[in-house]
Amino acid sequence: MELKTAGELMIPLDKYPHIPYWFSIRHAIAELTHSQLVIDGQISLARAVLVFDDEYNLMGLVRRRDIMKGFEPENFFGDQAHYSQHLFEVKHDPDLLEISSERLHKSIEEKAEQAVSSIMAPIEATVDYNDHLFKIVYEMNHHQLSMLPVIKDDAVVGVIRTVEVTSQIAKNLGIKLNT
Repeated sequence: MELKTAGELMIPLDKYPHIPYWFSIRHAIAELTHSQLVIDGQISLARAVLVFDDEYNLMGLVRRRDIMKGFEPENFFGDQAHYSQHLFEVKHDPDLLEISSERLHKSIEEKAEQAVSSIMAPIEATVDYNDHLFKIVYEMNHHQLSMLPVIKDDAVVGVIRTVEVTSQIAKNLGIKLNT
């Protein structure tokens, strides 16, 4: 069984969407929407955007679900809202959003201009460029992550996703991949 390393399996940073922390949520959406990854002849979409500081240090990442949380109306969905005090025991009704669509549209526009750092998730784990496949599998499972930044000489050089990991496992098992 061939034990490939993170460096051999990763998507290089210059091919993966990334933005500075001060970019807006609108910019993050545009990066996710327009980024297509071509891996082994297959087109794949990025599921997250990496976020860096001014010195190009990795600060976090923004996933699609982080963006959706960023647009969730406050005080509407109980425990999901920032202010979750309940005066009455009432089932939450997303249809109430239709009451003021103009006001909600304005809220979405305002939220879209917030800095992406306001919704980013912290980096929970990384792998080293020379870490082998089983170390990558362990880190992804241990931290319940579908993507890990790859570090070489104290800098982020790429990312590895479960897609690359499972493809490599399939190759190791002799399973033919569609190309």
